[in-house]
Parts: sequence; C-alpha cells; structure tokens
Amino acid sequence: MSEKEVEEVVEKASILFKSGYNCSQSVAAAFTDRYGFTQEQMLRMAASFGGGIGRMRQTCGAACGMFLLAGLETGAIDSKDRAGKAANYALVRQLAAEFVKRNGSLICGELLGIKKTEESYVPEERTEQYYAKRPCVKMVEGAARIWGEYLEKNDK
Repeated sequence: MSEKEVEEVVEKASILFKSGYNCSQSVAAAFTDRYGFTQEQMLRMAASFGGGIGRMRQTCGAACGMFLLAGLETGAIDSKDRAGKAANYALVRQLAAEFVKRNGSLICGELLGIKKTEESYVPEERTEQYYAKRPCVKMVEGAARIWGEYLEKNDK
C-alpha cells in the first residue's frame, strides 16, 4: 500500500462514518477491497463493535475495526498454531499502543469524556451537533491511518 493509498482509505473511512456507519464499520469497510469481502459482509462483521462495543463505551470501535483487520491479515487459522496466535496478539498490542500514543486512550468513554456507563443502547441521531461534539471522526481516520501505515510498511 502506498502513501497515497493510505490517504485514500483514511478519506474513505471518514466518508463512511459521516454517512452514518459506526466507527468500527467505517474503519473495516474502508479496506473491503483488500480482503475479498463484499462491503455488506464487512459492514456486518464490524457492526457490533461501534460505540465502544455495542455502545457500552468500552474499547473504541474504531480500534476494534482495526483489530478486526489485523485478524484478517495475520490471524491464525490452525487451532494449534500457538506461534501464529502469538504473532497476531503481538500485532494487536502494537496497534493498540500506537492508537493510545496518538489518542491518549483505547477506551471509548474516556475518548468521549463520558464519566458514567452508557445506559442506552440506542445510537444518537447523526446531526451536525453530533459530529461537532465528538472526536469519533478523528478516531476513525486515525485507526484507518495506523492500519494503512502498517500495510504500507509490511506489504511485499
């Protein structure tokens, strides 16, 4: 993946988020073409991780989308492949550390400045005010950029 392609997927992720997809879907679906899934399949795979996993404000959905992509790229498929599992877990930790370095946290509630547990599972309506008060677009773009940079460095 080239530097130009990285910027293209970052923009695609941003557009997806601004069109109403959740943070995890936006990151994962920006890379649909690379992994041989339809956009619908990728959106379904990532759907549950938005809002900090089911809007529980836990692990940031944008980061979860990035971790899903790491699994597609390096996930072990042999149940006895301990080295493969370890390599994937090491990559996820590396990605998580980079996300925290750039954003200060991996936790959705902390990134949003929410002090209490989210009670509602119903997503907020996407309005100009919604986008203005939340750092989510930045998280989506950042996670897509981190994954794109990983691919740029590691593609053969």
